[in-house]
Amino acid sequence: MNLFMASVNIAFEAPDNGRGAATSTSRPIDLDHLAVQTMGDKALEAEVLALFTRQARAALNEIGDRPAEAVVAAAHRLRSAANAVGAFAVVKATEALESQPDSAAARAAVAATVLDAENFILKLLR
Repeated sequence: MNLFMASVNIAFEAPDNGRGAATSTSRPIDLDHLAVQTMGDKALEAEVLALFTRQARAALNEIGDRPAEAVVAAAHRLRSAANAVGAFAVVKATEALESQPDSAAARAAVAATVLDAENFILKLLR
């Protein structure tokens, strides 16, 4: 089973947290920001989010075990994509990785924020 399918399984099996509605800025994707970027077009939002998940997964594969220069390039591309959809926790994590590309902790933080955003997107697009 590939990593994407594994994350799909995790997303659909994970229980809702029961904390109630979260504000837009506390969600993995800032839906207000996304709505501005897509001019409120829900179909475009879904398309952009699906594209982001593919780009994020590709970037994670590149970040995995590559030299620092490749990690910085992949993190930069991921940061740009995350900023476009309002995945601001991913943006923050990739900024840290860009400045510390050899840090295992920074790589793990990027992976964790991407997984959180992917899970949110998968639940949103059900």
